[in-house]
Amino acid sequence: EEDEEALEELLGPSPLAPGPGAQRVAIVQPAVKWGPQKSPHTTAELQIAEAVALVDTLQNWTVLDKIIIPTKNPSKKFVFGKGNFQVLTEKIKKLPHVTAVFLNVERISSLTKKELEGAWGVQVFDRYTVVLHIFRCNARTKEAKLQVALAEIPLLRSNLKNEVSQRDQQRGGSRYIMGSGETFLETQNRVLKEKELKIRNALEKLRRKRALLRTQRRKCEFPMVSVMGYTNCGKTTLIKALTGEAGLQPRDQLFATLDITAHAGYLPSHMTVIYVDTIGFLTDLPHNLVESFSATLEEVAYSDLIVHVRDITHPETILQKATVLSVLRNLNLPSHLLDSMVEVHNKVDLIERYKPTEENALAISALHGCGLEELKQEIEKKILTATGKKILTVHINLEGPQLSWLYKEATVQEVEVMPEDGTARVKVIIGSSAFGRYKNLFPNSKIFTS
Repeated sequence: EEDEEALEELLGPSPLAPGPGAQRVAIVQPAVKWGPQKSPHTTAELQIAEAVALVDTLQNWTVLDKIIIPTKNPSKKFVFGKGNFQVLTEKIKKLPHVTAVFLNVERISSLTKKELEGAWGVQVFDRYTVVLHIFRCNARTKEAKLQVALAEIPLLRSNLKNEVSQRDQQRGGSRYIMGSGETFLETQNRVLKEKELKIRNALEKLRRKRALLRTQRRKCEFPMVSVMGYTNCGKTTLIKALTGEAGLQPRDQLFATLDITAHAGYLPSHMTVIYVDTIGFLTDLPHNLVESFSATLEEVAYSDLIVHVRDITHPETILQKATVLSVLRNLNLPSHLLDSMVEVHNKVDLIERYKPTEENALAISALHGCGLEELKQEIEKKILTATGKKILTVHINLEGPQLSWLYKEATVQEVEVMPEDGTARVKVIIGSSAFGRYKNLFPNSKIFTS
């Protein structure tokens, strides 16, 4: 109960949340026309389309206008040159009932934010704050909420520095809190540090709990398949199609899944596998956000196979693939997981006569069930290799305990009974440790490899 109370305290209302009211948003996209900061795989129009999709994810938020403004260097203080900044300011001031500007850059400093809000007279959000707010709205479990709270800490620190510099300018007097010997900044930093430590400890407890559940799954020898991809590529729809789990309700929106969820399905050989649904990725997803969710993504390192789902209809599908692979490489996954990954091209029902150009990629429509049998066969082949499971036929005596043992410890595929001598040929999929136990228990059993 004490733990629960401490958690509730940590997960109180966020000081960074924009509030429950409606937001009428102008989206501003810096367009880098040339130079090292220009991305070769995207355009300003595609970037602003993704920004619109992010805003559309949030309840009571509407896009009032989309503005593309050229810049040479989006990382400088005001993002744009003097002339373009003036043009932009005039456009924003003329917008009726605008309440916020979403500047579609990864992160702006608290000082820049303050200056821009002063110039435009409305709240200013960057990509970090918008994505963080989407996470905040979509977090269902304690773990997801804690991870969002952890991702807020760098923003709170940044805001604190800004607040202190303002106080110093206004007061010009003593910076020390009466009698404490600590400055306001030192006190607030200590409070933040303590909060961060409590969040990390709470996450560590949950991580240990998940490790325990993982060990129990390992004992059952169920192979794990992590389904990954860019946000809104169709991961949940695919898992629903592979498992037939009616309770799964895919949503056509960014970051619909924040928590790891596990779902059982069967492969062509009747082997049970656990499909793990994971958080989607996003281009320029700020490092702190990825780091906060590393506890969730850690589960991927323990899977037997990764299925990388791509929305092949998306105009930025190549950039999205590069983003996903970059994040996966940064997770320091075992090399065999990256090498054996299955690439799936989803939503092919929307493209006439689609043929993958990438070698070994599988074309599917998760929504209509096209190509799923081929995908299951490919998953099965890779799982057998990864787990060291064997497909064997064993000759058994029906009067003995072998058949019930095999049903309990392995996946029985076929039983061919020979009634004349009371024996049977049993085709099974069996893990290496279970196979070792079988040979010890029944040393006289005849075994044939398939």
